[in-house]
Amino acid sequence: MAVVLVLVLVVVGSVLFHVLSPWWWTPIASNWSYIDNTLVITFWITGIVFVAVISFMAYCVFRFRHRPGNRAHYEPENRRLELLLASGTAVGVAAMLAPGLIVWNQFITVPADAASVEVVSQQWLWSFRLPGADGKLGRAETRDVTSDNPLGLDKNDANGLDDIIVEGGELHLPIGKPVHILLRSVDVLHDFYVPEFRAKMDMIPGMVTYFWLTPTRTGTFEILCAELCGVGHPQMRGTVIVDNDADYQTWLGQQQTFTQLTASSGEPPPAN
Repeated sequence: MAVVLVLVLVVVGSVLFHVLSPWWWTPIASNWSYIDNTLVITFWITGIVFVAVISFMAYCVFRFRHRPGNRAHYEPENRRLELLLASGTAVGVAAMLAPGLIVWNQFITVPADAASVEVVSQQWLWSFRLPGADGKLGRAETRDVTSDNPLGLDKNDANGLDDIIVEGGELHLPIGKPVHILLRSVDVLHDFYVPEFRAKMDMIPGMVTYFWLTPTRTGTFEILCAELCGVGHPQMRGTVIVDNDADYQTWLGQQQTFTQLTASSGEPPPAN
């Protein structure tokens, strides 16, 4: 009976902890409420299965407990039970996978009017690049990274000469406008993660990964690296600020272009 009581307490305690827990998601600050909804569906399905399995275990321990004179009934197989369990499991797994696949398709289908922003990671620093007046980001290669060209821009690409470079500073985004986040690492695996955006993606050396989002409220949010990237991993923090249009344009006007940074470093200006 002690085992039965423990199993019942585990079920009741787990449900109460989930319902009454003070630890929950931070308020969302992007369009990805779909991800929250997908997690809630997963919680419901796994929660119901958890309660059903533990409750069934408690029932079996109580119902089939040892009693003098009782003999166990041996039944090597039960096709009806096997079919029921297999079907139920298949339905449950499909119910968890289907919303995730739908959301993933939305996550990687970038709207045509999304503005591009590049996030560049390195041990242990975040840098950012935004298109200049031409609205286009220039080419960049990791092999071109130097102390004077930390993001590895191609100096012969005219599209990159007016790119805005923010090295180790704050990333500002305008509210209510879709943003295509391009992710690049110059050394090891990193992961760009802003909890309030409900969006994250691995940054793989030699590749450009991406996702998109639309900020839905102004504020200051912390950027975390969600991939163990070395001894400085816990300190790899950054800041993203969602502004109204006027504040965003003011910030944008204060940033330097690639050409300006190159000139201030004493290097010859890039070829046009």
